[in-house]
Amino acid sequence: MTAPDSLTDPESLRTRALDALTTARERTALLTSCVEDPELTAQHSPLMSPLVWDLAHIGNQEELWLLREVAGREAMRPEIDGLYDAFEHPRAARPSLPLLPPAEARQYAAEVRGRALDVLESAAFQGTRLTEAGFAFGMIAQHEQQHDETMLITHQLRKGPAALTAPDPAPAPLFTGPAEVLVPEGPFVMGTSTEPWALDNERPAHRRTVPAFFIDTTPVTNAAYQAFIEDGGYGDRRWWTPEGWDHIRAHDIEAPLFWRREGGQWLRRRFGVTEVVPPDEPVLHVCWYEADAYARWAGRRLPTEAEWEKAARHDPAADRSTRYPWGDADPTPEHANLGQRHLRPAPAGSYSAGESPLGVRQLIGDVWEWTSSDLLPYPGFVAFPYREYSEVFFGPEYKVLRGGSFAVDPVACRGTFRNWDYPIRRQIFSGFRTARDAAPGSS
Repeated sequence: MTAPDSLTDPESLRTRALDALTTARERTALLTSCVEDPELTAQHSPLMSPLVWDLAHIGNQEELWLLREVAGREAMRPEIDGLYDAFEHPRAARPSLPLLPPAEARQYAAEVRGRALDVLESAAFQGTRLTEAGFAFGMIAQHEQQHDETMLITHQLRKGPAALTAPDPAPAPLFTGPAEVLVPEGPFVMGTSTEPWALDNERPAHRRTVPAFFIDTTPVTNAAYQAFIEDGGYGDRRWWTPEGWDHIRAHDIEAPLFWRREGGQWLRRRFGVTEVVPPDEPVLHVCWYEADAYARWAGRRLPTEAEWEKAARHDPAADRSTRYPWGDADPTPEHANLGQRHLRPAPAGSYSAGESPLGVRQLIGDVWEWTSSDLLPYPGFVAFPYREYSEVFFGPEYKVLRGGSFAVDPVACRGTFRNWDYPIRRQIFSGFRTARDAAPGSS
């Protein structure tokens, strides 16, 4: 178990940071070594960067924060800073930049990592907010894992045969538990002020009062979503917001991304393999508009971000918020489907060890879950260590996703972690669950 208040011993912090950095780099190496160099430099979709850009960007961010900011060292390659500034060049334009070729990008990232490990070896983990409890090292490990997820999305978008393999999740019996769970009305603590590697938008902890509501026990499955399709959901304007209706009509969207109908059944392409859509898996690759339309069709709605977090973290017996649905212990393979251990969601109802005190399952891992909420700051929010991490995204343009997916590493996933994207995004590993109001006074 790794509880936030126990992370004060320097050697324990050093070990934790080393493990997180090493795990991330091993994954980066896998994602960039499984294809030939032309595949690394190609842009497989205008929505994504060439894989070689992500590789050098990972090294550049590590150099910026661990070598320059923490250790006060001179820049190794100042001339490339602009090339790998995510805000200076949109993804669609990055292939035209004079990027480092694959071998040079690997060499640069490896040299940065060697120097960063020297910094870690002598780190005192105190003195500034950036170094306290190893925050900068945790931030960089999370950053690399977030780009690893981005690169996995690129692998899903690329054409051609499969380049990645992984075992499937263990088979699970068909879930026969209750379809929904009541979350009683009342206050709970949202966000965190104690998780040492939590990012700025997760802070500070504050009390929220949420009316009683029901939430799906598991994410919405492919079979359930197919019922929406077969009932003409994509052709019925009643279920869509005006913006959503305009979007799906303009882009001829009639099913989740990567699905196609053939011979009377639905097929999907998953990492270079075409397969029958598995009915019991959580639906994947749907945008916010699709999730919202399904919920309306089902007579329900998407949960708010606060509702989602209360369902995931609130322990009514102890009257406190936990780090994860199952408690404060770090995730294990018994708790959740994380870390690219599998290349697909597990069947709905899996991971009984990971359910919340109220009995809600798969709140962590498998699929990112759309909520109805815009990305907004918490009361008392302070940008740290730079505004561009989250502050510049606050507003109604972005919808919040929660819970992580099978592509998320545990270091970048917890009960307070907030993700966000445009409501049109479908290439991400996104699904959802629905909710509905409960009668006042329900308990």
